[in-house]
Amino acid sequence: MELLLVFLIGVLYAAGVYLILRRSMVRLLLGIILLGNGTNILIFLLGNIVKGKPPIIGANLKVFQDIYADPVPQALILTAIVISFGLTSFAIVLLKRVYALINTDDLDDLNTPEEEEDL
Repeated sequence: MELLLVFLIGVLYAAGVYLILRRSMVRLLLGIILLGNGTNILIFLLGNIVKGKPPIIGANLKVFQDIYADPVPQALILTAIVISFGLTSFAIVLLKRVYALINTDDLDDLNTPEEEEDL
């Protein structure tokens, strides 16, 4: 299972970097989303995948004896998902506004007239 997730992380990172290096703003956004998802899976994988119980210690015990799943990576991933959703929503609105102003999604067309005269 871990090996499959390692390959999936590699594919997500490779596709994300490829899309980030394109000139289109939509592809840039998709690349950032793929990199974020790859990072979430990486955090999940680093937290060790185990089939276990929630880490709740019984009233009559002092130490937890069974195998338990670590809740910290899961909480970090949940927080990262919420943050990436907000970032993606903002980026989509910003992308729509930029497209409405310049009628293209090419990053090279974002130069101001003063910058084009210097070139």
